[in-house]
Amino acid sequence: MEIKVKIDDKEVRANMAKLGDKFKPAMEAGLRDTIIEITNDAIKGSPVLTGNNRRSIAFEAKELTAATFSTSGYGGFLETGTSRMGAQPYFKPALDKNLPKLGNNIKGHM
Repeated sequence: MEIKVKIDDKEVRANMAKLGDKFKPAMEAGLRDTIIEITNDAIKGSPVLTGNNRRSIAFEAKELTAATFSTSGYGGFLETGTSRMGAQPYFKPALDKNLPKLGNNIKGHM
């Protein structure tokens, strides 16, 4: 299971070009702050039986792309469910809660 957040909007990129190099670091830092918050909430919300899935949740952030993911091998099944098991979403609620904070996180670094 992986969730990616990428700032790749033509209007945003055009405005970045106008503002120069000072805006890009703020966007990168704000995106990193946001993906850390999403990851932390996904860890807290992950269903726990053995704790393996929680321990496998990580993130990476590079330039204007960030991702949070589970490497347990069954994180996606927990999130979406199967024919034998109901969904126990933990990534989507974390994303819904924290993605609206992206703008303020970027502003905080300007």
